[in-house]
Amino acid sequence: MRVSVVEYGIGNIQSVVNACRRLGANTEIARDGDELRAQVPERVILPGVGAVGEALANLRGRGLEGALTDIVREGRVPFLGICVGMHMLAERCEEFGMHQGMGWIPGTVTRLAPEGSGVRLPHVGWNTLDVSDTSDPLLGPLEGNDVYFVHSYAMRCPDEFVLARCDYHGRFVAAVRRGHIRAVQFHPEKSAGLGGKLLAAFLGSS
Repeated sequence: MRVSVVEYGIGNIQSVVNACRRLGANTEIARDGDELRAQVPERVILPGVGAVGEALANLRGRGLEGALTDIVREGRVPFLGICVGMHMLAERCEEFGMHQGMGWIPGTVTRLAPEGSGVRLPHVGWNTLDVSDTSDPLLGPLEGNDVYFVHSYAMRCPDEFVLARCDYHGRFVAAVRRGHIRAVQFHPEKSAGLGGKLLAAFLGSS
Protein backbone atom coordinates (compact mmCIF):
# COMPACT_ATOMS: atom_id res chain seq x y z
CA MET A 1 0.00 0.00 0.00
CA ARG A 2 1.49 3.34 -1.11
CA VAL A 3 0.63 6.16 1.30
CA SER A 4 1.54 9.81 0.88
CA VAL A 5 1.63 11.98 4.00
CA VAL A 6 1.39 15.64 3.01
CA GLU A 7 4.01 17.98 4.50
CA TYR A 8 3.35 21.72 4.14
CA GLY A 9 5.84 23.16 6.58
CA ILE A 10 3.82 23.37 9.79
CA GLY A 11 4.15 20.95 12.69
CA ASN A 12 5.76 17.55 13.02
CA ILE A 13 4.26 14.87 10.79
CA GLN A 14 6.78 12.18 11.70
CA SER A 15 4.49 10.50 14.25
CA VAL A 16 1.90 9.95 11.50
CA VAL A 17 4.56 8.65 9.12
CA ASN A 18 5.90 6.29 11.79
CA ALA A 19 2.43 4.99 12.65
CA CYS A 20 1.75 4.13 9.00
CA ARG A 21 5.14 2.46 8.60
CA ARG A 22 4.53 0.35 11.71
CA LEU A 23 1.39 -0.92 9.99
CA GLY A 24 3.46 -2.01 7.00
CA ALA A 25 2.51 0.75 4.58
CA ASN A 26 4.99 2.05 2.00
CA THR A 27 4.87 5.60 3.35
CA GLU A 28 6.36 8.65 1.64
CA ILE A 29 6.34 12.36 2.50
CA ALA A 30 5.01 14.76 -0.16
CA ARG A 31 6.36 18.30 0.22
CA ASP A 32 4.88 19.85 -2.93
CA GLY A 33 2.33 19.13 -5.62
CA ASP A 34 4.78 17.63 -8.11
CA GLU A 35 6.17 15.26 -5.49
CA LEU A 36 2.67 14.16 -4.48
CA ARG A 37 1.68 13.41 -8.08
CA ALA A 38 4.93 11.52 -8.74
CA GLN A 39 4.31 9.23 -5.78
CA VAL A 40 1.04 7.94 -7.34
CA PRO A 41 -0.41 7.26 -3.87
CA GLU A 42 -3.11 4.73 -3.09
CA ARG A 43 -3.95 6.61 0.13
CA VAL A 44 -3.38 10.25 1.14
CA ILE A 45 -3.14 11.62 4.68
CA LEU A 46 -3.24 15.35 5.41
CA PRO A 47 -2.22 15.88 9.06
CA GLY A 48 -1.93 19.24 10.73
CA VAL A 49 -1.31 21.39 13.77
CA GLY A 50 -1.09 25.16 14.15
CA ALA A 51 -3.01 28.02 12.56
CA VAL A 52 -5.25 27.13 9.63
CA GLY A 53 -4.56 30.38 7.72
CA GLU A 54 -0.84 29.69 7.57
CA ALA A 55 -1.53 26.04 6.76
CA LEU A 56 -3.74 26.96 3.79
CA ALA A 57 -1.24 29.53 2.51
CA ASN A 58 1.58 26.99 2.63
CA LEU A 59 -0.54 24.28 1.03
CA ARG A 60 -1.38 26.57 -1.88
CA GLY A 61 2.12 28.00 -2.15
CA ARG A 62 3.53 24.51 -2.62
CA GLY A 63 1.00 23.54 -5.27
CA LEU A 64 -0.51 20.91 -3.00
CA GLU A 65 -4.15 22.02 -3.15
CA GLY A 66 -4.32 21.41 -6.91
CA ALA A 67 -2.55 18.07 -6.61
CA LEU A 68 -4.90 16.96 -3.82
CA THR A 69 -7.91 17.99 -5.90
CA ASP A 70 -6.66 15.99 -8.87
CA ILE A 71 -5.71 12.90 -6.89
CA VAL A 72 -8.44 12.81 -4.25
CA ARG A 73 -11.46 14.64 -5.66
CA GLU A 74 -11.00 13.62 -9.30
CA GLY A 75 -8.98 10.42 -8.92
CA ARG A 76 -11.01 9.25 -5.89
CA VAL A 77 -8.00 8.09 -3.89
CA PRO A 78 -9.08 7.48 -0.26
CA PHE A 79 -8.19 10.46 1.94
CA LEU A 80 -7.83 11.07 5.67
CA GLY A 81 -7.52 14.57 7.15
CA ILE A 82 -6.31 14.99 10.74
CA CYS A 83 -7.01 18.02 12.99
CA VAL A 84 -6.01 21.10 10.95
CA GLY A 85 -6.06 18.75 7.96
CA MET A 86 -9.79 18.47 8.67
CA HIS A 87 -10.25 22.22 9.12
CA MET A 88 -8.78 22.97 5.69
CA LEU A 89 -11.56 20.94 4.03
CA ALA A 90 -14.24 23.43 5.11
CA GLU A 91 -15.48 26.34 3.01
CA ARG A 92 -14.46 28.96 5.58
CA CYS A 93 -12.17 29.00 8.60
CA GLU A 94 -12.54 31.64 11.33
CA GLU A 95 -9.16 31.65 13.06
CA PHE A 96 -7.21 34.92 13.34
CA GLY A 97 -9.44 36.29 10.58
CA MET A 98 -11.51 34.64 7.88
CA HIS A 99 -9.85 32.23 5.49
CA GLN A 100 -11.15 30.43 2.42
CA GLY A 101 -10.85 26.69 2.86
CA MET A 102 -10.66 24.02 0.20
CA GLY A 103 -14.44 23.60 0.20
CA TRP A 104 -14.55 19.81 0.14
CA ILE A 105 -17.01 19.78 3.07
CA PRO A 106 -19.73 22.46 3.20
CA GLY A 107 -19.26 24.26 6.48
CA THR A 108 -17.27 26.66 8.64
CA VAL A 109 -14.55 26.16 11.22
CA THR A 110 -15.26 28.23 14.34
CA ARG A 111 -13.91 28.61 17.87
CA LEU A 112 -15.10 25.94 20.31
CA ALA A 113 -16.25 28.63 22.74
CA PRO A 114 -16.51 32.43 22.53
CA GLU A 115 -13.85 34.70 23.99
CA GLY A 116 -14.69 35.46 27.62
CA SER A 117 -16.86 32.36 28.04
CA GLY A 118 -14.57 30.91 30.70
CA VAL A 119 -14.11 27.69 28.73
CA ARG A 120 -10.50 26.52 28.82
CA LEU A 121 -8.96 26.30 25.37
CA PRO A 122 -7.35 24.47 23.76
CA HIS A 123 -9.34 21.35 24.50
CA VAL A 124 -6.52 18.93 25.34
CA GLY A 125 -6.86 15.30 26.31
CA TRP A 126 -9.04 12.25 25.90
CA ASN A 127 -12.72 12.45 25.00
CA THR A 128 -15.44 9.96 24.15
CA LEU A 129 -16.65 9.52 20.57
CA ASP A 130 -20.34 9.34 19.69
CA VAL A 131 -20.31 7.77 16.21
CA SER A 132 -23.44 8.33 14.13
CA ASP A 133 -22.80 5.42 11.73
CA THR A 134 -21.35 2.45 13.59
CA SER A 135 -21.12 0.48 10.33
CA ASP A 136 -18.36 2.80 9.13
CA PRO A 137 -15.18 0.69 8.96
CA LEU A 138 -12.93 3.48 10.28
CA LEU A 139 -15.00 5.13 13.00
CA GLY A 140 -17.53 2.42 13.86
CA PRO A 141 -15.11 0.38 16.01
CA LEU A 142 -14.28 3.53 18.02
CA GLU A 143 -17.88 4.15 19.16
CA GLY A 144 -18.00 4.94 22.88
CA ASN A 145 -14.21 4.96 23.21
CA ASP A 146 -11.82 7.76 24.11
CA VAL A 147 -9.43 9.38 21.63
CA TYR A 148 -6.92 12.20 22.00
CA PHE A 149 -7.67 15.84 21.09
CA VAL A 150 -5.66 19.07 20.95
CA HIS A 151 -7.70 21.91 19.43
CA SER A 152 -9.46 25.23 19.96
CA TYR A 153 -11.57 25.21 16.77
CA ALA A 154 -14.02 22.75 15.25
CA MET A 155 -16.02 22.35 12.07
CA ARG A 156 -19.72 23.15 11.80
CA CYS A 157 -21.35 21.40 8.85
CA PRO A 158 -24.64 19.74 7.77
CA ASP A 159 -25.54 16.55 9.63
CA GLU A 160 -25.24 14.45 6.47
CA PHE A 161 -21.45 14.87 6.59
CA VAL A 162 -21.02 14.32 10.34
CA LEU A 163 -19.64 10.91 11.25
CA ALA A 164 -18.91 11.48 14.95
CA ARG A 165 -19.35 14.05 17.69
CA CYS A 166 -17.94 14.72 21.16
CA ASP A 167 -18.85 16.89 24.12
CA TYR A 168 -16.68 19.69 25.47
CA HIS A 169 -18.88 22.37 27.01
CA GLY A 170 -21.30 21.48 24.20
CA ARG A 171 -21.34 19.17 21.23
CA PHE A 172 -18.77 19.51 18.47
CA VAL A 173 -17.99 17.62 15.27
CA ALA A 174 -15.24 15.07 15.79
CA ALA A 175 -15.26 13.37 12.36
CA VAL A 176 -16.73 13.95 8.91
CA ARG A 177 -17.26 11.80 5.83
CA ARG A 178 -18.00 12.52 2.20
CA GLY A 179 -17.72 9.39 0.10
CA HIS A 180 -14.06 8.29 0.10
CA ILE A 181 -13.03 11.43 2.02
CA ARG A 182 -12.82 11.24 5.80
CA ALA A 183 -11.37 13.59 8.37
CA VAL A 184 -11.05 13.52 12.14
CA GLN A 185 -10.60 16.27 14.71
CA PHE A 186 -8.63 14.02 17.04
CA HIS A 187 -5.13 12.59 16.56
CA PRO A 188 -5.12 8.87 15.70
CA GLU A 189 -1.33 8.80 15.97
CA LYS A 190 -1.65 9.88 19.63
CA SER A 191 -4.68 7.73 20.47
CA ALA A 192 -2.82 4.50 21.29
CA GLY A 193 -4.33 1.23 20.08
CA LEU A 194 -7.62 2.74 18.95
CA GLY A 195 -5.85 5.20 16.70
CA GLY A 196 -3.84 2.35 15.25
CA LYS A 197 -7.06 0.49 14.48
CA LEU A 198 -8.43 3.50 12.63
CA LEU A 199 -5.25 3.90 10.56
CA ALA A 200 -5.15 0.18 9.82
CA ALA A 201 -8.76 0.29 8.62
CA PHE A 202 -7.98 3.34 6.47
CA LEU A 203 -4.97 1.63 4.89
CA GLY A 204 -7.07 -1.42 4.15
CA SER A 205 -10.20 0.40 2.94
CA SER A 206 -11.42 0.21 -0.66
